[in-house]
Order: sequence, then C-alpha cells, then structure tokens
Amino acid sequence: MRRTILALAVFGFVFGGAAFSARGAEPAAKAAPTGFRAEYIAEVNSVGKKLTDLAGAMPAEKYSWRPAPGIRSVSEVYVHVAGGDYLIPSFMGAKVPEGITRDMEKTVTEKAKVIDTLKKSIEHVKSVAENTSDADLDKKVKAFGGHEFTERELLIILLNHMHEHLGQSIAYARMNGVAPPWSEAEPAAPKKS
Repeated sequence: MRRTILALAVFGFVFGGAAFSARGAEPAAKAAPTGFRAEYIAEVNSVGKKLTDLAGAMPAEKYSWRPAPGIRSVSEVYVHVAGGDYLIPSFMGAKVPEGITRDMEKTVTEKAKVIDTLKKSIEHVKSVAENTSDADLDKKVKAFGGHEFTERELLIILLNHMHEHLGQSIAYARMNGVAPPWSEAEPAAPKKS
C-alpha cells in the first residue's frame, strides 16, 4: 500500500510538474522569415507605404476623379489594389476576410475607408508571405482560369500588381497637382533673362 501511494506521489509530481511547466512556459517565438520571403515582405512594406502615403496625400474631393469616362477613379484604383491583395493569395489557400467583395471598388469610396481597406490588405499580403513556407513557394497551384503557377510566382504577380497601380496612382496624383510625399521638391525652373 505504501509503495502504491509513493508511486502515485512520484507519478503525480513528475507528470503534474511537467504539465504545469509546459502550461506556464512562454510559447516559442516564431522565426522571422528569411531569404525570398524576407525580401518580399520588405518590398511589400516599401510599395505599401508609398501607396498609403499617396492615398493620404490625395484630397478627399479628388477620390471620385477619373482621367476619362470608363476608367477607374482614384478610390477605385486603391480599392482595386486591395482586392488583388486578397484575391491572389486566395489561390494559395489564404482566406478572404468577410466583407471583401468584387463590388468593393464601387462601394468603398470614402477616403478614410479606402485607406483603411488598403492598409488591411497590405497587412494581409505580409501575413500570407510570413506564413508560406519556403517549400510551399515551389508548390504549384491553379489560378486565373486554371493556369498553373508556383506560389512564388503568384507572390511576384501580386507585388507587380501593387507597383503597376502605384505608377497609375502617381500619374493620377500629378494630374491633380499632388506630388508624391516621398519625392524630392522639384528644382526651380531657370530664370529667363
């Protein structure tokens, strides 16, 4: 009987202590991405900051401006970027958050909401890159009508999409007298004598 009690006490101490110690331990920190994923996230941070800074610099009353009928407006371009930030990773299995729809370009038009939508989409892209393993970068998936791409190719397409519409947004801003916040001041025109 004494042996049984002693055995139970030792058992409880060893396994109970281990369980207590495991519960109280801090979770291991997730390793920061390296290689392609780290470089990719740095590029997303760069283009994302330029997009959101330019969106912030554009006056709210210009968000409905478009260069010609049938061409996306200022707000539609930024929301289109956000839509791509959600659509393209969905081919890799990333969940599209509730409320993200194809008609967002027409329904999200207020400056503050456009910028918020854009910022959240950029965070989504970075999260997808952080949570894609190096091995999965070479995994082939079907996208855009059943064409095969590696997940790395889709991430590159997504980054290209962001840069393409940053260029479009710069042109829109310049056409409306807004200089990109990160650009240097224009040199003064030489005086005519």
